[in-house]
Amino acid sequence: MDNVKLAPYGISDFKQVRNEGKYFVDKSQYLPQLELSGNFLLLTRPRRFGKSIFLGMLKAYYDLMEADQWDALFGDLWIHEHPTKLRHTFLVLHFDFSQVLGGVDDLPTNFNNYCCAKLDEFAHRYAHLYPDWWLAKVLEKDRSADKIQLICGYAKQLGLQLYLIIDEYDNFTNTVMSEHGEKVYHAMTHAEGFYRDEFKLYKPNFHRILMLGVSPVTMDDLTSGFNIAANITLEERYNMMLVFSETDVRQMIRYYQSVGVIDVGEDREESLIEQMRPWYDNYCFSRRSFDTDTKMFNCDMVIYFMRSITVDRRPPEQMLDPNTKTVYNKLERLIRLDTDRNERKSVVLEVAEKGYIDSQGIVPSFPASDITHEENFVSLLYYYGMLTIGVVWGAMLKLVIPNNNVRQQYYDFLLKEYDKQAPLNMLELKTAYAHAALHGAWEPMLRELARMYKQNNSVRRLMEGERNVQGFFNALLALNPYYLCAPEVELNHGYCDFFLLPDHIRYPMVAHSYIIEVKYLRKDDPEALAVRQRAEAANQLRHYAHAPMVEQLRRDTQLHLIAMQLRNLDLVSLEQID
Repeated sequence: MDNVKLAPYGISDFKQVRNEGKYFVDKSQYLPQLELSGNFLLLTRPRRFGKSIFLGMLKAYYDLMEADQWDALFGDLWIHEHPTKLRHTFLVLHFDFSQVLGGVDDLPTNFNNYCCAKLDEFAHRYAHLYPDWWLAKVLEKDRSADKIQLICGYAKQLGLQLYLIIDEYDNFTNTVMSEHGEKVYHAMTHAEGFYRDEFKLYKPNFHRILMLGVSPVTMDDLTSGFNIAANITLEERYNMMLVFSETDVRQMIRYYQSVGVIDVGEDREESLIEQMRPWYDNYCFSRRSFDTDTKMFNCDMVIYFMRSITVDRRPPEQMLDPNTKTVYNKLERLIRLDTDRNERKSVVLEVAEKGYIDSQGIVPSFPASDITHEENFVSLLYYYGMLTIGVVWGAMLKLVIPNNNVRQQYYDFLLKEYDKQAPLNMLELKTAYAHAALHGAWEPMLRELARMYKQNNSVRRLMEGERNVQGFFNALLALNPYYLCAPEVELNHGYCDFFLLPDHIRYPMVAHSYIIEVKYLRKDDPEALAVRQRAEAANQLRHYAHAPMVEQLRRDTQLHLIAMQLRNLDLVSLEQID
Protein backbone atom coordinates (compact mmCIF):
# COMPACT_ATOMS: atom_id res chain seq x y z
CA MET A 1 0.00 0.00 0.00
CA ASP A 2 3.04 2.27 -0.31
CA ASN A 3 1.63 4.13 -3.32
CA VAL A 4 -2.02 4.10 -2.28
CA LYS A 5 -3.66 7.43 -1.43
CA LEU A 6 -4.80 6.80 2.12
CA ALA A 7 -8.04 8.28 3.45
CA PRO A 8 -7.07 11.48 5.34
CA TYR A 9 -9.06 10.73 8.49
CA GLY A 10 -8.55 13.41 11.13
CA ILE A 11 -6.35 15.59 8.88
CA SER A 12 -7.66 19.06 8.06
CA ASP A 13 -4.40 20.56 6.74
CA PHE A 14 -4.63 20.89 2.94
CA LYS A 15 -0.89 21.06 2.37
CA GLN A 16 -0.28 18.00 4.55
CA VAL A 17 -2.90 16.02 2.64
CA ARG A 18 -1.39 16.99 -0.70
CA ASN A 19 2.26 16.63 0.27
CA GLU A 20 1.68 13.23 1.85
CA GLY A 21 -0.31 11.98 -1.14
CA LYS A 22 -3.55 11.38 0.76
CA TYR A 23 -6.85 10.99 -1.08
CA PHE A 24 -8.38 14.41 -1.83
CA VAL A 25 -11.81 15.25 -3.24
CA ASP A 26 -11.38 18.26 -5.52
CA LYS A 27 -13.56 21.26 -4.68
CA SER A 28 -11.33 23.84 -6.38
CA GLN A 29 -14.00 24.61 -8.99
CA TYR A 30 -15.71 26.74 -6.34
CA LEU A 31 -12.83 29.23 -6.06
CA PRO A 32 -13.89 31.31 -9.12
CA GLN A 33 -17.48 31.33 -7.83
CA LEU A 34 -16.35 32.76 -4.51
CA GLU A 35 -14.44 35.51 -6.29
CA LEU A 36 -17.60 36.50 -8.18
CA SER A 37 -19.79 36.44 -5.06
CA GLY A 38 -18.14 39.42 -3.42
CA ASN A 39 -15.15 40.58 -1.46
CA PHE A 40 -16.56 39.97 2.02
CA LEU A 41 -18.28 36.62 2.52
CA LEU A 42 -19.73 34.52 5.34
CA LEU A 43 -20.51 30.82 4.96
CA THR A 44 -21.78 28.58 7.76
CA ARG A 45 -21.86 24.79 7.81
CA PRO A 46 -22.06 22.19 10.60
CA ARG A 47 -18.86 21.09 12.26
CA ARG A 48 -16.87 18.30 10.64
CA PHE A 49 -18.06 19.12 7.13
CA GLY A 50 -14.65 19.87 5.61
CA LYS A 51 -14.51 23.61 6.21
CA SER A 52 -10.92 23.72 7.47
CA ILE A 53 -9.35 21.75 4.63
CA PHE A 54 -11.23 23.88 2.10
CA LEU A 55 -9.87 27.04 3.71
CA GLY A 56 -6.39 25.53 3.61
CA MET A 57 -6.78 25.04 -0.15
CA LEU A 58 -8.03 28.60 -0.56
CA LYS A 59 -5.11 29.95 1.44
CA ALA A 60 -2.54 28.02 -0.63
CA TYR A 61 -4.19 29.21 -3.85
CA TYR A 62 -4.17 32.94 -3.06
CA ASP A 63 -0.97 33.27 -1.00
CA LEU A 64 1.75 34.84 -3.14
CA MET A 65 4.33 32.95 -1.06
CA GLU A 66 2.94 29.62 -2.35
CA ALA A 67 3.43 30.40 -6.05
CA ASP A 68 6.38 28.00 -6.32
CA GLN A 69 4.15 25.19 -4.98
CA TRP A 70 1.50 25.65 -7.69
CA ASP A 71 2.17 22.40 -9.56
CA ALA A 72 2.86 20.33 -6.44
CA LEU A 73 -0.31 21.37 -4.61
CA PHE A 74 -2.73 21.91 -7.50
CA GLY A 75 -1.29 19.95 -10.43
CA ASP A 76 -4.15 17.44 -10.75
CA LEU A 77 -6.97 19.70 -9.53
CA TRP A 78 -9.61 21.46 -11.65
CA ILE A 79 -8.32 24.93 -10.85
CA HIS A 80 -4.89 24.13 -12.32
CA GLU A 81 -6.42 24.15 -15.79
CA HIS A 82 -8.73 27.08 -14.99
CA PRO A 83 -6.72 29.56 -12.88
CA THR A 84 -8.08 32.99 -12.07
CA LYS A 85 -6.26 36.33 -12.26
CA LEU A 86 -6.15 36.53 -8.46
CA ARG A 87 -4.07 33.36 -8.05
CA HIS A 88 -1.08 33.98 -5.74
CA THR A 89 -1.67 37.73 -5.50
CA PHE A 90 -2.44 38.17 -1.78
CA LEU A 91 -0.78 38.35 1.58
CA VAL A 92 -2.99 35.95 3.54
CA LEU A 93 -3.83 36.27 7.23
CA HIS A 94 -5.50 33.15 8.63
CA PHE A 95 -7.23 33.04 12.03
CA ASP A 96 -8.74 29.89 13.55
CA PHE A 97 -10.71 31.07 16.56
CA SER A 98 -11.28 27.53 17.84
CA GLN A 99 -7.72 27.94 19.15
CA VAL A 100 -8.84 30.66 21.58
CA LEU A 101 -9.17 28.78 24.87
CA GLY A 102 -9.62 29.50 28.56
CA GLY A 103 -12.26 30.64 31.02
CA VAL A 104 -14.58 33.54 30.33
CA ASP A 105 -12.56 35.95 32.48
CA ASP A 106 -9.42 35.17 30.51
CA LEU A 107 -10.96 35.37 27.03
CA PRO A 108 -10.09 39.02 26.24
CA THR A 109 -6.43 38.41 27.11
CA ASN A 110 -6.29 35.00 25.42
CA PHE A 111 -7.98 36.35 22.30
CA ASN A 112 -5.53 39.24 22.07
CA ASN A 113 -2.58 36.90 22.65
CA TYR A 114 -3.75 34.48 19.96
CA CYS A 115 -4.30 37.25 17.42
CA CYS A 116 -0.92 38.81 18.26
CA ALA A 117 0.81 35.47 17.71
CA LYS A 118 -0.82 35.01 14.30
CA LEU A 119 -0.07 38.62 13.32
CA ASP A 120 3.57 38.20 14.33
CA GLU A 121 3.71 35.04 12.24
CA PHE A 122 2.25 37.01 9.32
CA ALA A 123 4.80 39.79 9.84
CA HIS A 124 7.74 37.37 9.73
CA ARG A 125 6.37 35.66 6.61
CA TYR A 126 5.96 38.85 4.58
CA ALA A 127 8.60 41.12 6.17
CA HIS A 128 10.65 41.25 2.95
CA LEU A 129 7.76 43.09 1.25
CA TYR A 130 7.72 45.89 3.86
CA PRO A 131 10.34 48.50 4.89
CA ASP A 132 13.33 47.15 6.83
CA TRP A 133 12.26 48.72 10.13
CA TRP A 134 8.62 47.55 9.86
CA LEU A 135 8.96 44.03 11.34
CA ALA A 136 10.49 45.25 14.61
CA LYS A 137 7.74 47.87 14.89
CA VAL A 138 5.00 45.22 14.53
CA LEU A 139 6.63 42.85 17.00
CA GLU A 140 6.95 45.47 19.73
CA LYS A 141 3.20 46.14 19.82
CA ASP A 142 1.25 44.13 22.40
CA ARG A 143 -2.28 44.84 21.14
CA SER A 144 -3.59 43.00 18.10
CA ALA A 145 -5.47 46.13 16.97
CA ASP A 146 -2.19 48.08 16.81
CA LYS A 147 -0.51 45.30 14.83
CA ILE A 148 -3.40 45.21 12.34
CA GLN A 149 -3.12 48.95 11.81
CA LEU A 150 0.60 48.67 11.08
CA ILE A 151 0.16 45.69 8.78
CA CYS A 152 -2.77 47.08 6.85
CA GLY A 153 -1.75 50.72 6.81
CA TYR A 154 1.61 50.08 5.17
CA ALA A 155 0.11 47.43 2.86
CA LYS A 156 -2.12 50.13 1.38
CA GLN A 157 0.83 52.45 0.90
CA LEU A 158 2.83 49.70 -0.81
CA GLY A 159 -0.06 48.46 -2.99
CA LEU A 160 -0.17 45.05 -1.31
CA GLN A 161 -3.50 43.19 -1.28
CA LEU A 162 -4.55 41.45 1.95
CA TYR A 163 -6.85 38.42 2.24
CA LEU A 164 -8.32 37.62 5.68
CA ILE A 165 -9.54 34.07 6.34
CA ILE A 166 -11.34 33.33 9.60
CA ASP A 167 -12.15 29.72 10.46
CA GLU A 168 -14.54 28.92 13.34
CA TYR A 169 -15.33 32.61 13.74
CA ASP A 170 -18.08 31.77 16.27
CA ASN A 171 -16.42 28.92 18.16
CA PHE A 172 -15.62 30.43 21.51
CA THR A 173 -18.59 32.82 21.43
CA ASN A 174 -20.94 29.84 21.07
CA THR A 175 -19.22 28.24 24.04
CA VAL A 176 -19.59 31.40 26.10
CA MET A 177 -23.29 31.69 25.20
CA SER A 178 -24.04 28.05 26.05
CA GLU A 179 -21.99 27.86 29.26
CA HIS A 180 -22.26 31.37 30.71
CA GLY A 181 -25.46 32.77 29.24
CA GLU A 182 -26.49 35.64 27.05
CA LYS A 183 -25.39 38.44 29.40
CA VAL A 184 -21.70 37.50 29.24
CA TYR A 185 -21.98 36.76 25.52
CA HIS A 186 -23.65 40.16 24.93
CA ALA A 187 -20.78 41.97 26.66
CA MET A 188 -18.35 40.45 24.15
CA THR A 189 -20.31 41.06 20.97
CA HIS A 190 -22.04 44.40 21.53
CA ALA A 191 -21.16 48.03 22.30
CA GLU A 192 -17.44 48.13 23.11
CA GLY A 193 -17.00 44.40 23.60
CA PHE A 194 -13.50 43.19 22.71
CA TYR A 195 -14.72 40.84 19.96
CA ARG A 196 -16.89 43.47 18.31
CA ASP A 197 -14.07 46.02 18.46
CA GLU A 198 -11.78 43.58 16.65
CA PHE A 199 -14.29 42.99 13.86
CA LYS A 200 -14.69 46.72 13.25
CA LEU A 201 -11.09 46.74 12.00
CA TYR A 202 -11.49 44.01 9.40
CA LYS A 203 -13.60 45.34 6.54
CA PRO A 204 -11.82 48.71 6.08
CA ASN A 205 -8.38 47.08 6.09
CA PHE A 206 -8.64 43.91 3.98
CA HIS A 207 -9.26 43.57 0.27
CA ARG A 208 -11.08 40.25 0.72
CA ILE A 209 -12.51 38.42 3.74
CA LEU A 210 -13.94 34.91 3.99
CA MET A 211 -15.38 33.76 7.32
CA LEU A 212 -16.61 30.27 8.11
CA GLY A 213 -18.48 29.11 11.16
CA VAL A 214 -21.40 27.03 12.37
CA SER A 215 -24.24 29.54 12.63
CA PRO A 216 -24.96 33.18 11.75
CA VAL A 217 -25.91 34.09 15.33
CA THR A 218 -22.60 35.64 16.35
CA MET A 219 -22.27 37.47 13.04
CA ASP A 220 -25.73 38.96 13.44
CA ASP A 221 -24.74 40.33 16.84
CA LEU A 222 -21.31 41.52 15.74
CA THR A 223 -22.51 43.34 12.66
CA SER A 224 -25.63 45.06 13.92
CA GLY A 225 -25.05 48.66 12.87
CA PHE A 226 -22.41 47.89 10.24
CA ASN A 227 -22.27 45.42 7.37
CA ILE A 228 -19.19 43.25 7.20
CA ALA A 229 -20.03 40.31 4.93
CA ALA A 230 -22.55 38.85 2.51
CA ASN A 231 -24.03 35.64 3.89
CA ILE A 232 -23.84 33.01 1.12
CA THR A 233 -24.86 30.10 3.37
CA LEU A 234 -28.24 29.38 1.75
CA GLU A 235 -27.23 30.11 -1.85
CA GLU A 236 -27.84 27.31 -4.35
CA ARG A 237 -24.40 27.54 -5.97
CA TYR A 238 -22.66 26.55 -2.71
CA ASN A 239 -24.99 23.72 -1.75
CA MET A 240 -22.43 21.02 -2.60
CA MET A 241 -19.19 22.88 -1.85
CA LEU A 242 -18.34 21.41 1.56
CA VAL A 243 -19.82 17.92 1.24
CA PHE A 244 -19.36 14.79 -0.86
CA SER A 245 -21.83 14.12 -3.63
CA GLU A 246 -22.72 10.50 -4.33
CA THR A 247 -20.50 10.82 -7.40
CA ASP A 248 -17.58 11.85 -5.15
CA VAL A 249 -18.14 8.81 -2.93
CA ARG A 250 -18.40 6.42 -5.86
CA GLN A 251 -15.20 7.80 -7.38
CA MET A 252 -13.42 7.19 -4.09
CA ILE A 253 -14.64 3.59 -3.98
CA ARG A 254 -13.60 3.01 -7.59
CA TYR A 255 -10.15 4.42 -6.88
CA TYR A 256 -9.60 1.96 -4.04
CA GLN A 257 -10.91 -0.83 -6.27
CA SER A 258 -8.46 0.18 -9.00
CA VAL A 259 -5.47 -0.10 -6.63
CA GLY A 260 -6.62 -3.43 -5.23
CA VAL A 261 -7.59 -2.26 -1.75
CA ILE A 262 -11.33 -2.96 -2.22
CA ASP A 263 -12.80 -5.93 -4.05
CA VAL A 264 -13.69 -5.06 -7.64
CA GLY A 265 -17.28 -5.21 -8.82
CA GLU A 266 -20.41 -3.13 -9.18
CA ASP A 267 -22.09 -5.15 -6.44
CA ARG A 268 -19.31 -4.23 -4.02
CA GLU A 269 -19.63 -0.55 -4.91
CA GLU A 270 -23.40 -0.63 -4.37
CA SER A 271 -22.96 -2.51 -1.11
CA LEU A 272 -20.62 0.15 0.31
CA ILE A 273 -22.90 2.98 -0.81
CA GLU A 274 -25.89 1.31 0.83
CA GLN A 275 -23.93 0.82 4.05
CA MET A 276 -23.04 4.52 4.23
CA ARG A 277 -26.30 6.03 2.99
CA PRO A 278 -28.47 5.50 6.13
CA TRP A 279 -25.74 6.95 8.35
CA TYR A 280 -24.05 9.74 6.41
CA ASP A 281 -26.28 10.82 3.49
CA ASN A 282 -29.32 13.04 2.95
CA TYR A 283 -28.04 16.60 3.50
CA CYS A 284 -29.38 19.59 1.60
CA PHE A 285 -28.26 23.16 2.36
CA SER A 286 -30.31 25.21 -0.08
CA ARG A 287 -34.05 25.33 -0.65
CA ARG A 288 -33.54 25.90 -4.38
CA SER A 289 -31.25 22.86 -4.62
CA PHE A 290 -33.78 20.44 -3.19
CA ASP A 291 -35.15 19.33 -6.56
CA THR A 292 -31.98 19.86 -8.61
CA ASP A 293 -29.09 18.36 -6.60
CA THR A 294 -28.89 14.85 -5.21
CA LYS A 295 -28.69 14.60 -1.43
CA MET A 296 -25.16 14.74 -0.07
CA PHE A 297 -22.87 12.82 2.26
CA ASN A 298 -21.06 14.14 5.32
CA CYS A 299 -17.46 14.08 4.05
CA ASP A 300 -15.80 13.48 7.44
CA MET A 301 -18.08 10.49 8.10
CA VAL A 302 -17.34 8.99 4.68
CA ILE A 303 -13.59 9.32 5.28
CA TYR A 304 -14.02 7.69 8.71
CA PHE A 305 -15.83 4.77 7.05
CA MET A 306 -13.39 4.44 4.13
CA ARG A 307 -10.41 4.45 6.46
CA SER A 308 -11.83 1.34 8.14
CA ILE A 309 -12.66 -0.31 4.82
CA THR A 310 -9.20 0.30 3.37
CA VAL A 311 -7.10 -0.36 6.48
CA ASP A 312 -9.10 -3.02 8.36
CA ARG A 313 -10.88 -4.36 5.26
CA ARG A 314 -14.27 -4.15 7.00
CA PRO A 315 -16.75 -1.48 8.11
CA PRO A 316 -16.12 0.28 11.43
CA GLU A 317 -17.63 -1.46 14.43
CA GLN A 318 -19.44 1.80 15.25
CA MET A 319 -20.93 3.53 12.23
CA LEU A 320 -21.12 6.69 14.31
CA ASP A 321 -17.66 8.26 14.53
CA PRO A 322 -17.02 8.70 18.30
CA ASN A 323 -15.35 12.05 17.58
CA THR A 324 -18.67 13.55 16.45
CA LYS A 325 -20.06 13.39 19.97
CA THR A 326 -17.97 16.39 20.95
CA VAL A 327 -19.74 18.30 18.18
CA TYR A 328 -23.22 17.58 19.45
CA ASN A 329 -22.32 18.20 23.09
CA LYS A 330 -22.27 21.92 22.25
CA LEU A 331 -25.83 21.71 21.00
CA GLU A 332 -26.85 19.93 24.19
CA ARG A 333 -25.40 22.81 26.22
CA LEU A 334 -27.44 25.24 24.13
CA ILE A 335 -30.59 23.26 24.86
CA ARG A 336 -29.84 23.33 28.55
CA LEU A 337 -29.47 27.08 28.83
CA ASP A 338 -31.56 28.24 31.77
CA THR A 339 -33.55 30.87 29.87
CA ASP A 340 -36.76 29.42 28.35
CA ARG A 341 -35.28 25.97 28.70
CA ASN A 342 -38.59 24.14 28.50
CA GLU A 343 -39.58 25.81 25.23
CA ARG A 344 -36.39 24.71 23.53
CA LYS A 345 -36.49 21.23 24.96
CA SER A 346 -39.98 20.73 23.54
CA VAL A 347 -38.68 21.42 20.01
CA VAL A 348 -35.96 18.79 20.39
CA LEU A 349 -38.42 16.29 21.82
CA GLU A 350 -40.83 16.85 18.94
CA VAL A 351 -38.06 16.30 16.40
CA ALA A 352 -36.75 13.22 18.24
CA GLU A 353 -40.21 11.67 18.41
CA LYS A 354 -41.47 12.52 14.91
CA GLY A 355 -38.22 12.68 12.95
CA TYR A 356 -39.20 16.04 11.42
CA ILE A 357 -40.67 19.44 12.14
CA ASP A 358 -42.53 21.84 9.85
CA SER A 359 -40.95 25.23 9.32
CA GLN A 360 -41.75 28.46 7.54
CA GLY A 361 -38.17 28.45 6.24
CA ILE A 362 -34.60 28.82 7.40
CA VAL A 363 -34.04 32.12 9.20
CA PRO A 364 -30.90 33.59 7.56
CA SER A 365 -29.74 35.40 10.72
CA PHE A 366 -30.94 36.26 14.19
CA PRO A 367 -29.39 37.62 17.39
CA ALA A 368 -28.67 35.45 20.40
CA SER A 369 -31.37 37.27 22.34
CA ASP A 370 -33.97 35.76 19.97
CA ILE A 371 -32.61 32.23 19.95
CA THR A 372 -35.55 30.95 22.02
CA HIS A 373 -38.10 31.87 19.36
CA GLU A 374 -39.20 28.58 17.88
CA GLU A 375 -38.41 29.32 14.22
CA ASN A 376 -34.96 30.60 15.19
CA PHE A 377 -34.18 27.58 17.33
CA VAL A 378 -35.39 25.24 14.59
CA SER A 379 -33.08 27.10 12.20
CA LEU A 380 -30.23 26.71 14.69
CA LEU A 381 -30.78 22.93 14.64
CA TYR A 382 -30.53 23.16 10.85
CA TYR A 383 -27.28 25.14 10.99
CA TYR A 384 -25.82 22.57 13.38
CA GLY A 385 -26.66 19.78 10.92
CA MET A 386 -29.26 18.30 13.27
CA LEU A 387 -32.00 18.95 10.69
CA THR A 388 -31.93 19.20 6.92
CA ILE A 389 -34.39 20.03 4.14
CA GLY A 390 -36.62 17.00 3.59
CA VAL A 391 -39.60 18.40 1.71
CA VAL A 392 -40.34 21.74 0.08
CA TRP A 393 -44.08 22.43 -0.04
CA GLY A 394 -45.11 25.89 -1.14
CA ALA A 395 -43.60 28.47 1.17
CA MET A 396 -43.05 25.84 3.87
CA LEU A 397 -40.28 23.36 4.57
CA LYS A 398 -40.35 20.00 6.26
CA LEU A 399 -37.04 19.77 8.09
CA VAL A 400 -36.04 16.19 8.83
CA ILE A 401 -33.38 14.31 10.78
CA PRO A 402 -30.87 13.64 7.99
CA ASN A 403 -29.65 10.16 8.92
CA ASN A 404 -28.93 7.61 11.66
CA ASN A 405 -25.75 9.41 12.67
CA VAL A 406 -27.77 12.46 13.72
CA ARG A 407 -30.81 10.47 14.84
CA GLN A 408 -28.63 8.73 17.41
CA GLN A 409 -27.77 12.12 18.95
CA TYR A 410 -31.46 12.90 19.48
CA TYR A 411 -32.09 9.49 20.98
CA ASP A 412 -29.10 9.86 23.31
CA PHE A 413 -30.68 13.10 24.51
CA LEU A 414 -34.00 11.33 25.11
CA LEU A 415 -32.34 8.48 26.99
CA LYS A 416 -30.56 10.92 29.29
CA GLU A 417 -33.89 12.58 30.05
CA TYR A 418 -35.54 9.22 30.78
CA ASP A 419 -32.63 7.97 32.84
CA LYS A 420 -32.80 10.97 35.18
CA GLN A 421 -36.12 9.80 36.61
CA ALA A 422 -35.77 6.02 36.44
CA PRO A 423 -32.35 4.52 35.63
CA LEU A 424 -32.44 2.28 32.56
CA ASN A 425 -30.82 -1.15 32.97
CA MET A 426 -29.82 -2.01 29.42
CA LEU A 427 -28.16 -5.42 29.92
CA GLU A 428 -31.36 -7.49 29.84
CA LEU A 429 -32.73 -5.53 26.90
CA LYS A 430 -29.57 -5.96 24.82
CA THR A 431 -29.62 -9.70 25.53
CA ALA A 432 -33.22 -9.79 24.33
CA TYR A 433 -32.16 -7.91 21.17
CA ALA A 434 -29.66 -10.66 20.36
CA HIS A 435 -32.26 -13.45 20.81
CA ALA A 436 -34.75 -11.60 18.61
CA ALA A 437 -32.20 -11.04 15.84
CA LEU A 438 -30.58 -14.48 15.87
CA HIS A 439 -33.35 -16.83 17.03
CA GLY A 440 -36.61 -15.04 16.30
CA ALA A 441 -37.48 -14.82 20.00
CA TRP A 442 -39.18 -11.45 19.69
CA GLU A 443 -41.52 -11.57 22.68
CA PRO A 444 -38.90 -11.03 25.44
CA MET A 445 -37.58 -7.98 23.56
CA LEU A 446 -40.95 -6.29 23.27
CA ARG A 447 -42.08 -7.21 26.78
CA GLU A 448 -38.88 -5.75 28.19
CA LEU A 449 -39.43 -2.55 26.20
CA ALA A 450 -42.96 -2.34 27.59
CA ARG A 451 -41.73 -3.00 31.14
CA MET A 452 -39.10 -0.26 30.89
CA TYR A 453 -41.69 2.10 29.46
CA LYS A 454 -43.98 1.51 32.42
CA GLN A 455 -41.13 1.77 34.91
CA ASN A 456 -40.01 5.08 33.53
CA ASN A 457 -42.83 7.24 34.85
CA SER A 458 -40.90 10.36 33.90
CA VAL A 459 -41.95 9.81 30.30
CA ARG A 460 -45.40 11.13 31.17
CA ARG A 461 -43.85 14.45 32.06
CA LEU A 462 -42.19 14.73 28.67
CA MET A 463 -44.88 13.67 26.22
CA GLU A 464 -48.29 12.11 26.31
CA GLY A 465 -50.13 9.31 24.59
CA GLU A 466 -48.89 7.78 21.35
CA ARG A 467 -46.13 10.39 20.98
CA ASN A 468 -44.90 9.24 24.37
CA VAL A 469 -44.66 5.59 23.26
CA GLN A 470 -43.12 6.43 19.89
CA GLY A 471 -40.32 8.54 21.32
CA PHE A 472 -39.46 6.06 24.06
CA PHE A 473 -39.39 3.05 21.74
CA ASN A 474 -37.43 4.96 19.08
CA ALA A 475 -34.72 5.84 21.57
CA LEU A 476 -34.36 2.30 22.93
CA LEU A 477 -34.63 0.48 19.60
CA ALA A 478 -31.87 2.70 18.25
CA LEU A 479 -29.54 0.89 20.69
CA ASN A 480 -30.21 -2.42 18.92
CA PRO A 481 -26.94 -3.10 17.08
CA TYR A 482 -28.39 -5.74 14.74
CA TYR A 483 -30.82 -3.45 12.95
CA LEU A 484 -31.23 -0.11 11.31
CA CYS A 485 -34.31 0.99 13.18
CA ALA A 486 -36.43 2.98 10.75
CA PRO A 487 -39.46 4.68 12.35
CA GLU A 488 -42.46 5.41 10.13
CA VAL A 489 -41.16 3.88 6.88
CA GLU A 490 -43.57 4.39 3.99
CA LEU A 491 -44.88 1.01 2.85
CA ASN A 492 -47.74 0.68 0.35
CA HIS A 493 -48.72 4.34 0.86
CA GLY A 494 -48.89 3.93 4.63
CA TYR A 495 -46.41 4.46 7.44
CA CYS A 496 -45.49 1.61 9.76
CA ASP A 497 -44.48 2.48 13.32
CA PHE A 498 -41.19 0.54 13.30
CA PHE A 499 -39.32 -1.50 10.71
CA LEU A 500 -36.25 -3.30 12.10
CA LEU A 501 -34.04 -3.58 9.01
CA PRO A 502 -31.27 -6.18 9.42
CA ASP A 503 -27.74 -4.80 9.28
CA HIS A 504 -26.31 -7.70 7.30
CA ILE A 505 -23.04 -5.96 6.60
CA ARG A 506 -21.90 -5.87 10.20
CA TYR A 507 -24.03 -8.78 11.40
CA PRO A 508 -24.62 -11.21 8.52
CA MET A 509 -25.93 -13.82 10.96
CA VAL A 510 -29.18 -11.88 11.61
CA ALA A 511 -32.02 -14.21 10.57
CA HIS A 512 -35.16 -12.28 11.54
CA SER A 513 -36.66 -8.89 10.72
CA TYR A 514 -39.70 -7.11 12.16
CA ILE A 515 -42.46 -4.68 11.31
CA ILE A 516 -44.04 -3.47 14.54
CA GLU A 517 -47.30 -1.57 14.89
CA VAL A 518 -48.05 0.00 18.28
CA LYS A 519 -51.54 1.04 19.34
CA TYR A 520 -52.23 3.17 22.40
CA LEU A 521 -55.33 3.33 24.58
CA ARG A 522 -56.05 5.87 27.25
CA LYS A 523 -57.00 4.60 30.67
CA ASP A 524 -60.77 4.98 30.18
CA ASP A 525 -61.09 4.00 26.52
CA PRO A 526 -63.78 1.30 26.01
CA GLU A 527 -62.96 -2.29 25.16
CA ALA A 528 -64.76 -1.92 21.84
CA LEU A 529 -62.09 0.57 20.81
CA ALA A 530 -59.40 -1.88 21.89
CA VAL A 531 -60.89 -4.57 19.64
CA ARG A 532 -61.09 -2.18 16.69
CA GLN A 533 -57.49 -1.11 17.23
CA ARG A 534 -56.21 -4.70 17.19
CA ALA A 535 -58.08 -5.45 13.97
CA GLU A 536 -56.76 -2.24 12.44
CA ALA A 537 -53.19 -3.13 13.43
CA ALA A 538 -53.49 -6.59 11.84
CA ASN A 539 -54.81 -5.12 8.59
CA GLN A 540 -52.10 -2.47 8.51
CA LEU A 541 -49.34 -4.99 9.07
CA ARG A 542 -50.57 -7.27 6.28
CA HIS A 543 -50.81 -4.25 4.00
CA TYR A 544 -47.23 -3.18 4.85
CA ALA A 545 -45.88 -6.71 4.33
CA HIS A 546 -46.99 -6.69 0.69
CA ALA A 547 -45.11 -3.51 -0.16
CA PRO A 548 -42.65 -4.17 -3.02
CA MET A 549 -39.68 -2.78 -1.09
CA VAL A 550 -40.16 -5.08 1.93
CA GLU A 551 -38.69 -8.08 0.14
CA GLN A 552 -35.52 -6.11 -0.56
CA LEU A 553 -35.26 -4.52 2.89
CA ARG A 554 -35.66 -7.70 4.91
CA ARG A 555 -32.69 -9.27 3.07
CA ASP A 556 -33.74 -12.94 3.10
CA THR A 557 -34.61 -12.90 6.79
CA GLN A 558 -37.84 -14.27 8.24
CA LEU A 559 -40.24 -11.35 8.54
CA HIS A 560 -42.38 -11.07 11.67
CA LEU A 561 -45.44 -8.80 11.84
CA ILE A 562 -46.03 -7.78 15.44
CA ALA A 563 -48.95 -5.82 16.91
CA MET A 564 -48.59 -4.23 20.34
CA GLN A 565 -51.30 -2.51 22.33
CA LEU A 566 -50.81 -0.47 25.47
CA ARG A 567 -53.38 1.01 27.78
CA ASN A 568 -51.89 3.99 29.59
CA LEU A 569 -48.64 2.44 30.92
CA ASP A 570 -49.60 -1.26 30.64
CA LEU A 571 -49.02 -3.74 27.84
CA VAL A 572 -52.43 -5.36 27.22
CA SER A 573 -51.93 -7.16 23.91
CA LEU A 574 -48.95 -8.59 22.03
CA GLU A 575 -49.41 -10.87 19.03
CA GLN A 576 -47.78 -11.99 15.80
CA ILE A 577 -49.93 -11.52 12.71
CA ASP A 578 -49.87 -14.22 10.03
